[in-house]
Amino acid sequence: MASTSSQIGHGLAKLLGIQLHYRNETGSERVTRGESVFTIDSADSYVEQEPTAREWLEEVIPSARELGEYAYSLFPFVHWIGRYNLQWLIGDLVAGSYTPMCSCYPLTTTTGLTVGAVVVPQSMAYAKLAQLPVEFGLYSSFMGVLIYWFFATSKDITIGPVAVLSTVTGNVVLKAEAHLKGHGIPKDIIASSLAIVAGAIVLFLGLIRLGWIVDLISLPAISAFMTGSAISIAVGQVPALMGITGFSTREETYKVVINILKHLGRSDLNASFGLTALFLLYFIRFTCNQLAKRFPTRAKLFFFLNTLRTAFVILLYVLFSYLVNRHHRANGTKPKIATLGTVPRGFKHARVPHITTGIIKSFATDLPSVVIVLLIEHISIAKSFGRVNNYTINPSQELVAIGVTNCLGPFLGAYPATGSFSRTAIKSKAGVRTPFAGVITAVVVLLAIYALPAMFWYIPNAALSAVIIHAVGDLITPPNTVYQFWRISPLEVFIFFAGVIVTVFSSIENGIYVTVSVSAALFGFRAFKARGRFMGRAKIHSVVGDHLLDPTDEDKKQPGSRKSTSENEESFREVFLPIDHQDGSNPSIQLLDPYPGIFIYRFSEGFNYPNANHYLDQLTDVIFQKTRRTNAAAFARAGDRPWNDPSPRRGKETDEADARPTLKAIILDMSSVNNVDLTSVQNLIDVRNQLDRYAAPDTVDWHFTNINNRWTKRALAAAGFGYFTPDPPVSGNTHRWKPIFSVAEIGGSYSAAAEAEAEANRRARRTLSRSRNHDIEASVQPLSEDSSDTGSLRKQLEHSKAYGSTDAQIKAGRIAVVQGLNRPLFHVDVTAALNSALANAHRKSH
Repeated sequence: MASTSSQIGHGLAKLLGIQLHYRNETGSERVTRGESVFTIDSADSYVEQEPTAREWLEEVIPSARELGEYAYSLFPFVHWIGRYNLQWLIGDLVAGSYTPMCSCYPLTTTTGLTVGAVVVPQSMAYAKLAQLPVEFGLYSSFMGVLIYWFFATSKDITIGPVAVLSTVTGNVVLKAEAHLKGHGIPKDIIASSLAIVAGAIVLFLGLIRLGWIVDLISLPAISAFMTGSAISIAVGQVPALMGITGFSTREETYKVVINILKHLGRSDLNASFGLTALFLLYFIRFTCNQLAKRFPTRAKLFFFLNTLRTAFVILLYVLFSYLVNRHHRANGTKPKIATLGTVPRGFKHARVPHITTGIIKSFATDLPSVVIVLLIEHISIAKSFGRVNNYTINPSQELVAIGVTNCLGPFLGAYPATGSFSRTAIKSKAGVRTPFAGVITAVVVLLAIYALPAMFWYIPNAALSAVIIHAVGDLITPPNTVYQFWRISPLEVFIFFAGVIVTVFSSIENGIYVTVSVSAALFGFRAFKARGRFMGRAKIHSVVGDHLLDPTDEDKKQPGSRKSTSENEESFREVFLPIDHQDGSNPSIQLLDPYPGIFIYRFSEGFNYPNANHYLDQLTDVIFQKTRRTNAAAFARAGDRPWNDPSPRRGKETDEADARPTLKAIILDMSSVNNVDLTSVQNLIDVRNQLDRYAAPDTVDWHFTNINNRWTKRALAAAGFGYFTPDPPVSGNTHRWKPIFSVAEIGGSYSAAAEAEAEANRRARRTLSRSRNHDIEASVQPLSEDSSDTGSLRKQLEHSKAYGSTDAQIKAGRIAVVQGLNRPLFHVDVTAALNSALANAHRKSH
């Protein structure tokens, strides 16, 4: 008896004129197993239930337990901090140890000190890119490594100032400062406000678990952005490297190159510091890499010497600068070599951030580029090192981590920070064990802030420019990688070069927008212009070496005989390949049509509103080309014929009859379709109605296979698909529908569990045979004898009760239908769909 809610619902539907059972859904309820090849004794009933709106809401609305798990996931450190042990601590503190031939001289290097030695000079250099005093780079580094580990799902990544984001921040700060001219707002306040606003946006995206949004940015876009930015940054640092002044280095890259060449004669003593420092950085790296290859047992030692090259070069040139400038600092005169100057000790800029609507408006238009850079650099780096070190990050939680870092960092004076590739690579190679290693780095940065400001005065600007150029050089995509891009997807190489060119001739921000937009446009074009494939049938044989697996004539005459494994296989099997061979299959293979008037069409992409018309236009065009109208005289008068389907010319009516078949069935392979929408389903309904008129008075069967989503089935069933179309009565007789269902074993000697057990037994017997030194033929023999137990399901069913044989029933097992009996035109695979279409095509022809 129907429930009260169901009665109310049916009453309202009747009152409002809502048709609950569309097309022939109600008629399909007459379909039973009695009409199929299976009897009620051989297969259990299975009626597939549609998903309901209540189920959808239950999936979307989180439960109390899920809310608790969500809150727990926001602080990943609590998952492992309770199990923190001495070995992990040693791994975080001690990156690795190298022991020479004499074990009494161990060499130990710490992760925190190594990364800290790189963080300090890089942070100060990147702060200059952001148009800020160098101490703000130290503040950003300290807050990044100190806060990140609370929220991290990556053990390797290091948060702090990076070259590209610092350059973008510098551009935004300069634009905002010009917009706020006269308000007296310093640059560091603008940078801090930018960090908080951008961090809040990223934090919000992470809290609502939208980390997947980063996947919308393609690899060519990321590579182009990084390459173009690296070129732009490196060119912008050449004037400081050479001691050239007199023009702006914030203009378009090509203009900076022109100005450098114009003013090259202005180079001074700074060039000797900058060029030699740059040469020394590359020389140390090259030498250490070569020595590591030559002496692999000492590769760890050379690795750490290599990572310390930045700190070594800075310290060395601080010494040179001190020797040159010590008297100038004492006398207060201009130094011969440009240096950083006075750096305040401690957190002199700690304050509550000052954010106003005016400041936000000044950089609002540039905010998307800052957010994109935050996302691109951090997530791409975190994912890369996660794959290298065999762990998985949570992109949404990583957004939370960098969001919180950028929201809290400005309280100590930090500006926007994200993941650093170079420092992350050092931590990864050093063998860091947990995110807690960032705390060690924070201590190093803290010591630098309080203990080294006096030394910072002597750091040459040219040496810092050399550090920046050396660091961003690794971000340039090498030619070999571009060539691999070309091998994989030539079209996307043009996107890569377009992004680089726009960055060089315009700005980094415009390069970001161009690459992301063009990549999205390419994706949209491919989605809109997706082409399906008409599938043909081919019979293929299995070949082992030069031996074709084919049963002998004797075996063909005695199908019940016991055969070896190779002989027990079918001599051939049917596969379905694109008729146009666009999948790369051998075009010399002639593919057979499934059956005259039956078409198998496979979607290549999703089936949604952007590409629905394109798919179905292709489908109908081919159908009209390969078939004829069922009733050529369907139009009693010439005026009834559609304008685009003209009748033969006068005097040509006696032409030979059209030999093309009539349309009988369409099989849609939806293996690549995850969901459908209103537009795509409505277009499918329109095509069905169109083809029904084309095939009248016959009916067209629509079969669907490989549907992977219950909601897709519900949508198609609501549109009347999945059910048979009753034939019109002929001479008072109604043809019965003959559905064919796919069945599977549940229990019994031929079930999946039995197959697995039999395979395990065969492996055990083979192992036992080998242990007894039997030859190969003897080891294969048990498999051959047992192979009769693993025959195909089709052969099993030939002797089952479903076919009237009672002496070959499946022992201790049952057969169950795979798909619901209430929707006989939804099939498990193309073969089942084709068998069903063929059965009813033969029925109609008799």
